[in-house]
Amino acid sequence: MTGYDEPTILWRLKRGRSVAHATILPGAETTTITWFFDGTMDRAENYESADLALARAEHIRGVLERDGWRPAD
Repeated sequence: MTGYDEPTILWRLKRGRSVAHATILPGAETTTITWFFDGTMDRAENYESADLALARAEHIRGVLERDGWRPAD
């Protein structure tokens, strides 16, 4: 992710009428991951590298998928 500095939605999931997504916000010192459920931010976490942030986002995606969430169209 070197040189990339735009917020990006990493994935979108749905379960019934609910929707969730994760966004990555690259920064000079830290990379931030945010999670939204039904349009409301649930959590934001800062990491020292983009690799750590992406791994955390994928971990959360896996947790949600095991709980019945599926990729949104």
